[in-house]
Amino acid sequence: MKKKNLFTKIVRQNSNRGFTLLEIMVVVFILSLLVAIVAPRIIGRTDDARVTGAKIQIRNFETALKLFKMDNGFYPDTQQGLEALIEIPAAGRIPHNYKEEGYWEEKQIPLDSWGNPYIYVSPGLHGDFDIMSYGGDGKEGGEGKDADIKNWDLQ
Repeated sequence: MKKKNLFTKIVRQNSNRGFTLLEIMVVVFILSLLVAIVAPRIIGRTDDARVTGAKIQIRNFETALKLFKMDNGFYPDTQQGLEALIEIPAAGRIPHNYKEEGYWEEKQIPLDSWGNPYIYVSPGLHGDFDIMSYGGDGKEGGEGKDADIKNWDLQ
């Protein structure tokens, strides 16, 4: 019985002990060092991730548009736009073999990585259709993160 009481007494003494100011300062210093080393690497990747996301989205549009054409024999025109992937167009050339669930899983066409609509032109100047995002600045042209992302220029 005495061993159990001694053990309980030691555990209670240790559990009441808190962290010293020095221990807390050492932990804060180590965390600050880690943030100073890692943060610049992560922050610089945000723009890269947005560009990659827009490229993937454009490829997904291409796939959905090809499925649309396989079923209907033509691509939606510019007026019908990418919206033709989620609901049957009411104007222009009406598809007769339109899939009931549409060609896009979500029930709305997403914006690009910067919150702007994708540009869709069909027939396109560079193929059957052109899809592009104006990049970070939302304007045609630009360089770096502001460069346009175009389906005919993807690698």
